[in-house]
Order: sequence, then structure tokens, then C-alpha cells
Amino acid sequence: MATEIHPSAIVDPGAQIGENVKIGPFCVIEDNVVIGDDCNIDAHAQIKAYTRMGKGNVVHTGAVLGGEPQHLGFKGEPTTVEIGDNNIFREYMTIHRGTVQGCEKTVVGSNCMIMAYVHIAHDCHIGSNVIMANATSLAGHVEVGDYVTISGLSGIHQFVRIGEYAFLGAMSGFGQDIPPYMLATGVRGVLHGPNSVGLRRRGFDSKTCLDIKKAYRIIFRSGLTREESLEMAENEFPDTPEVARLIEFIKTSERGICPADRTPEKRL
Repeated sequence: MATEIHPSAIVDPGAQIGENVKIGPFCVIEDNVVIGDDCNIDAHAQIKAYTRMGKGNVVHTGAVLGGEPQHLGFKGEPTTVEIGDNNIFREYMTIHRGTVQGCEKTVVGSNCMIMAYVHIAHDCHIGSNVIMANATSLAGHVEVGDYVTISGLSGIHQFVRIGEYAFLGAMSGFGQDIPPYMLATGVRGVLHGPNSVGLRRRGFDSKTCLDIKKAYRIIFRSGLTREESLEMAENEFPDTPEVARLIEFIKTSERGICPADRTPEKRL
């Protein structure tokens, strides 16, 4: 099918528009933009300069992709936003370009659902199959792994890492790293054990889920030092890659790890 551009839309001649793209009323597509095949850009959306978008993305009304970063050191450098395939960007969400002080690009993977009023700041890296619910905000340089769910009205401090398959509860705030496979929530967010329901839904087998749960207990509830608990978990589960990944994530944390909830074990 041919590309459809509404007569009221403003599309810069320097933009590269793929096949079967629909651009709705009053959209603005700036220079130096790439939009892949089969994308749908709804009314009043803006795709700003230096944005690169793959195939099959849907951008809803009022969303702004590729805005200049909210960074006092930004001087108009040609940094980018790079977006994969088959993402959904809901109403009035925003993504800002990278900075030369960071990695010079903001990245969103594929198959993500980014809901209304979400903000993704400069130099963030979002994996694939991520869900970010309404009014969630990421400060600069945040890393979000694959299959993460961030519930509504949550805020993530700059430079925080969120490991793959983590689930973050609504109206929460996080200033430290959230390890992979974990469930975390709270105004000053704490870990509540593994994201067991989410892991089962994603096809993790019973043994893997149990090993992750046991490793969590060793690392966060054993009373050992962090170094001792990581060594113990490593020795206990040498053949479980997910536990190895959990240990590696914790060892490489620079901001520190989100603390564990201290309520009774039965809540896990």
C-alpha cells in the first residue's frame, strides 16, 4: 500500500519515510528523521530531528519523539533517538535525545508498550518487550532490561539499572538498581522477592523459579555479608544461568542494589 500523508501534516523534505506509512492530521515530521515501513503516526504527534524508527511502530496523538534533552550541558549536538520495531507509543508520551556527556543516543528496543504521559529522558536504554504504564518517568541514563514492567506513576533516578524480567509496582520511587527477575515497590522502593508470577508467564520452568527464589533468600535474607552471600549462591546454583546473571548484575552495580523488604518470609 502507498504511504498516506494528511494534507495538514508538515513533513520536511529531508525526512525518510518508508512504505505503507500513515501520517495523520497536524503531525510534524522534522528533517533528518527516518520512519520505517508500516508505521502509523496519529494526529498532532511530532517526530523531531535525529529520530530513527524501525518498522510497524504506532505513535498516538500528541506524542513527541526525539525532543532535545533537558540537560544544561546540551548545545544542540546531533545526538539521536533510536527505536526498533512494533512499538506502541501512547498519547503525550515523550522521548528525548542523548547527550555528548552520555552515550549520544537514547534507545528503545522492539515490541514495547509505552503508555500515556511516560517520559524517557536522555541517554536511556530501554530493552525489548518492555511495558511502561501511565505517567512513569525515567531520568537520564537509566537502563531497562528486556521484559521489564514498570507500573504507573513510578519514578526512576538517573543512572539506575533495572534488570530483565523485573516488575516495579505503581507509585514507586527507585534510586538504586533493581536486579533481574525481582519484584519491587514502595515510595522508597524495596525488593519483595522474585517476580514469580511474571517469570512463570514468560515460560520459566519450576526449577529455575525455585533456584532464583532460593538465591534471593541467600543473598538478601541469610544475614551474611554481600560478598559471602554471593559466593554461597554461586556455589549453590552453578548450573542455573539465571542465578549467575543475578549475581553478575549485583556485582557490577555502581549505585548499589535496592534493599530487600524485611517483612516475614511468608510474603515471598
